Amino acid sequence: MHVTAEARFGADPQTVAAMFADEGFVRAKVEASGALSHTAGVVGDPDSGFTVTTRRQMPTDSIPVQFRSLVGGTLEVRQVEAWEPAGSDGRHGTVVVEVTGAPVRLTGTMHLTGDAAGSTMAVAGELRASIPLFGAAVEKAMAEAVLAALTAEEGAARSWLARPDPAP
Repeated sequence: MHVTAEARFGADPQTVAAMFADEGFVRAKVEASGALSHTAGVVGDPDSGFTVTTRRQMPTDSIPVQFRSLVGGTLEVRQVEAWEPAGSDGRHGTVVVEVTGAPVRLTGTMHLTGDAAGSTMAVAGELRASIPLFGAAVEKAMAEAVLAALTAEEGAARSWLARPDPAP
């Protein structure tokens, strides 16, 4: 299943990239997604490129009841975002999201660009659930969860950028 989404940020791309590379922000966005517990790490820096890795335990209450028995009481979600240094057309990155213990995986690209109003991050990817008979339904449920997580990240970013000293 092809998944696309956009998030808007009220700051220039350099500030947004610095935010994305800040472990404090990474923890805030993971907590905003409803994680029961999590780990987060950032390697690199906004100028030369960086990788953000998170693991989070997520409740399964957003998964349709008929599929909860397949995944248990919680899901462990691992996400890796690799951002390249800024280029002439913005900043590019890749994202991989995997659900541990389930054959569900999202692979995609991210593109951060700026305009007079701030920045836009466009995400496009392929979501695959290799579950016989139920794959399409699981993909749909996971796509909704991914979009909800991106919405939560957008909200966390608004709060982060509105701090009295938004510099990371």
